[in-house]
Amino acid sequence: MTRVLVIDDEPQILRALRINLSVRGYEVITASTGAGALRAAAEHKPDVVILDLGLPDISGIEVLGGLRGWLSAPVIVLSARTDSSDKVEALDAGADDYVTKPFGMDEFLARLRAAVRRNAAASETDEPVIETDAFTVDLAAKKVTKDGAEVHLTPTEWGMLEVLVRNRGKLVGREELLKEVWGPAYATETHYLRVYLAQLRRKLEDDPSHPKHLLTESGMGYRFEA
Repeated sequence: MTRVLVIDDEPQILRALRINLSVRGYEVITASTGAGALRAAAEHKPDVVILDLGLPDISGIEVLGGLRGWLSAPVIVLSARTDSSDKVEALDAGADDYVTKPFGMDEFLARLRAAVRRNAAASETDEPVIETDAFTVDLAAKKVTKDGAEVHLTPTEWGMLEVLVRNRGKLVGREELLKEVWGPAYATETHYLRVYLAQLRRKLEDDPSHPKHLLTESGMGYRFEA
């Protein structure tokens, strides 16, 4: 059973999500504060996290940073903020998706299923080890190492890297990459790609401002070169 941690300080949203997720077979854990969320995550080890940014004690971005220090489960952010800068900040902090309030339950559940699928697919690869002069990608183990140490990637970062590595040496179009990693509904969300590629470069490239392996083909897409 997939365990979902829902973090929101609005009782009606907590109740609605608890009911809708429970009847669909999810195990639901709830928290209404940032501190409570971090405790619940440590205790219950959720498979996916739903996080509201507007918490009463700690900002959602800080909670996200705390979770990303050790938790690899996908995180879906909920927020009433519709500004693209807020979305980019959340994605840059490690969120896997961003849903604005108010939201339709059907669309939200579809996004949740997609996040769970991406995480499961990333865990089931059985492919060779790809080495570059800067880092090594083990597709079977879902692991990246750099300078002898493992690099922590979020499920979405891994999903994007995996698609590029599987197509090494080939151009992967922006729309194709969005559909592969996030799903068909995200085919126009190109800012997701910019944010996540920048994160991958910071973590993996020796010189992120002059990448050698995670390359942008202007106006077309992205390419991985070993």
